[in-house]
Amino acid sequence: MDIIIGAGMSGLSYAAFCGHKDYLILEQADKIGGYCKTTERNGFVWDYSGHFFHFKDKDIEQFVVSGIPAQDILTIHKNTQIRYKDRLIDYPFQMNIHQLPQQEFIDCIYDLFVNPTTSYTNFKEMLYAKFGKSIADKFLIPYNTKLYACDLNILDKDAMGRFFPYAEKAQIIRNFKAANNDTYNATFVYPKHGAVQYVDSMASHVNKEAIRLNNTITSIDPHAHLVTLHSGEKIQYDRLISTIPFPALMELTGEPANPSLSWNKVLVFNIGFDRQGLDTKNHWIYFPENKYCFYRVGFYSNILSANQCSLYVELGFAKDAKVQPEQWFDRVLQDLREACIISQDMQVIDYEAIVMNPAYVHVSADATEYVAAKKRSLANADIYTIGRYGSWTYCSIEDNIKEAKALATSLN
Repeated sequence: MDIIIGAGMSGLSYAAFCGHKDYLILEQADKIGGYCKTTERNGFVWDYSGHFFHFKDKDIEQFVVSGIPAQDILTIHKNTQIRYKDRLIDYPFQMNIHQLPQQEFIDCIYDLFVNPTTSYTNFKEMLYAKFGKSIADKFLIPYNTKLYACDLNILDKDAMGRFFPYAEKAQIIRNFKAANNDTYNATFVYPKHGAVQYVDSMASHVNKEAIRLNNTITSIDPHAHLVTLHSGEKIQYDRLISTIPFPALMELTGEPANPSLSWNKVLVFNIGFDRQGLDTKNHWIYFPENKYCFYRVGFYSNILSANQCSLYVELGFAKDAKVQPEQWFDRVLQDLREACIISQDMQVIDYEAIVMNPAYVHVSADATEYVAAKKRSLANADIYTIGRYGSWTYCSIEDNIKEAKALATSLN
């Protein structure tokens, strides 16, 4: 029997693609979905955070959306900007420096072409080498420092892989006259009732009787192929497929914590207001300045064409920080007004706070090497770990589904 730990998109995908019914999915929460959960109440639709699928593989897309009514799926051409000082700059910043005040634009152009930094070994050095001091210092470094809540020197130079919006000098110059701000997620799809519709659609391919909710694993014995639950129940497995965070899996198998594995926490506020907000165009906005407590604000109301402002607001914290949402809510509202997202007279109808821990993993050379070595060792004991947190990487949900499918195909 296969035991699958976690009923998020990765775990459900493995079960859907494995080609047999001899599996058991253990989920510690009271609902399936992992971070792809949705709250729908008082006329608002909120996810645990912004989950927007950017499908590249048409077969995967068709499989995932097969259980969602076609009229519920919205295809959106992304519109995003950056709040920089007193203005909004189109995203990506490095492609739109011509929208800056003249002197700042000149500084960026000069540093882009007269750049003494040519080699790099980490993420921060890469930003200076690729884009010059001014572009890095004005947006790329402050924004990513707020997001990751760490010194960017600890991150691998390719920490964000294909998801980082690289741009060559010629592209930047061309963009001055012929704007092309498309990135990997230039368009995205979103169901009218939130990301949970993706989860429910994937779950329609899975044996519901094989999903056990409210089951926390307390230990894993790789040698005996045995899982112990919080109830004391012990379950034998032939293969174990884990989608939980890699450090948690190591702890369950008795491995000591490895200092190379680091991450951030993200505090998400989902907030619904009594009327439309001041921004009716953007799908999300980035905030590099420390004067704002959040690093990103997203607009469900603009995606869903709703007549009441509905936002998600994200704040980054170090992994060891004590995050108390009630201490931040008033500050969030104050900063939303300061940033011209909401007006003074807008009233909150409803809100919720969620702490994602882990949120973004810190991809470093040491962590990547450690995880790769441990994954090989675990595979020898019939334990396979997949997903963003299971593989300890930066990837899309589609990547998670494809990884789960590839593992299911290779094992079965």
